[in-house]
Amino acid sequence: MTYTLTTPLYYVNDKPHLGSAYTTLACDALARFQRLKGEQVLFITGCDEHGQKIQRTAEAAGLSPQAHCDGVSAQYRELWERWQISNNRLIRTTDPRHRQIVEQFFARVEANGDIVEGRQQGWYCVACEEFKDDPHEAQDPECSTHRRPLEWRDELNLFFRLSRYQEQIEALIAQPGFIQPASRRNEVENFVKQGLRDFSISRVNLPWGIPVPGHEGHTFYVWFDALLGYITALLEQSDAPDLDTALSRGWPASVHVIGKDILRFHAVYWPAMLLSAGLPLPAKVFGHGFLTREGQKMGKSLGNVLDPGELLERCGRDAVRWYLLRDIPFGDDGDFQQQRFTDLVNNDLANTIGNLLNRTSSMARRWFEECVPPAIAARESAHPLALAAENARNTVLSALEQLEFRSAAEATLQLAITANGFLNEQAPWSRMKQEGTRDQVADDLYAVLEAARIVALLMAPLLPDLSERMLVQLGQAVPDSGVDAPADGAWLQQLGWGGLVAGATLPEPSPVMARLELDDPL
Repeated sequence: MTYTLTTPLYYVNDKPHLGSAYTTLACDALARFQRLKGEQVLFITGCDEHGQKIQRTAEAAGLSPQAHCDGVSAQYRELWERWQISNNRLIRTTDPRHRQIVEQFFARVEANGDIVEGRQQGWYCVACEEFKDDPHEAQDPECSTHRRPLEWRDELNLFFRLSRYQEQIEALIAQPGFIQPASRRNEVENFVKQGLRDFSISRVNLPWGIPVPGHEGHTFYVWFDALLGYITALLEQSDAPDLDTALSRGWPASVHVIGKDILRFHAVYWPAMLLSAGLPLPAKVFGHGFLTREGQKMGKSLGNVLDPGELLERCGRDAVRWYLLRDIPFGDDGDFQQQRFTDLVNNDLANTIGNLLNRTSSMARRWFEECVPPAIAARESAHPLALAAENARNTVLSALEQLEFRSAAEATLQLAITANGFLNEQAPWSRMKQEGTRDQVADDLYAVLEAARIVALLMAPLLPDLSERMLVQLGQAVPDSGVDAPADGAWLQQLGWGGLVAGATLPEPSPVMARLELDDPL
């Protein structure tokens, strides 16, 4: 069975921001982990390109909506390539095939009696592309998210009969694990308890969107259209745009990873639409938190926006991935602090992990003819570092299944800390000066090198670049976690203790992680 995971389809009103990169990096780590386990993975990301906000943004820039979308979506594609994101698909909702999938899906929902005509009145946020709950009599209300004035709307729309699915949605969100983390479920439960109301799925007098078949003058509401991008993306390049064909390629999704602000659309509206069309539901919806910077919300007006492209250029993939995945519990809000960022990268990656490998490899090469030392006791499963490695392995595997990237990173780091402590305690540089200690030194160095090998392997989903450099320095094969990775689960076998072959050549060591020096603010 295919493991299908998705980022949101990012709205292309503006260039990619750090929040988009955060979600995508996390999904990349999850995709790599599942591939390394031996799963057949379909990792989907993409761009949501319809709606009034995009139309207005394009007009303000003197561009056609299509030209605007082409430009911004290209920025997303290029950025993910620079970050070496291992997505299998990047779907754009302006893809002609997507229109046909939307039409076929709508036909099923309409045939089920879930489309009705009605009047939509209320305050609308163009930036959110949704109606707000402000009372009709409100004076100059504004969106609490975007801090922009709301617009009054009064128009005849098509509505999806969400209210028909009250009981089914209640049962769905009550299922353990459907909404994660658990703290997010309460938010959705409170919303559903108020009673589900039918929601409009069309707009009138809006040319930039997919026309609703059989309903002249109506275009699909951007959210109805965009959610179906997850299904369109399943199509192979050679496939005809057929809904059943798309579904056969990897539906249902194993997990939708999204920001908490769009949880309701994915945990309530989307499942109800799928139920109406008679389609399977996604297994999990994971809503992560927001990022701030130095305690402040990031925004253009404050001049504190962190550009993900610039961050990559100045700091590198390993540093940024480590900080975002190691420091912030995935699911909670997080604060990007430059000093802490620098400290964690240097202390964890350069000093603890990098130095562990470098100094141990140097000693082994110097004293054992540039080879992995022979070992007897160090290869035993009861060795202290073997036990520590087993504990780290179990923690990492369990944590990554639950998208607990921080726990996985901390467990991996702890193994390196334990190995460093063991090395300092055994002090081979002193022992080697004593007679009759060569075998003990060999055993100790083997154990530490083997622990470093396990650290490198455990790092593979989180920091594939650093993992590769470490394994190359140990003379080891590098497991493939990319798009074309074989689904053989060899990585799990490599995680067993004792994989280093005594007498194998050790390449000349070089620093696997440079210290991060930031003279100026990011």
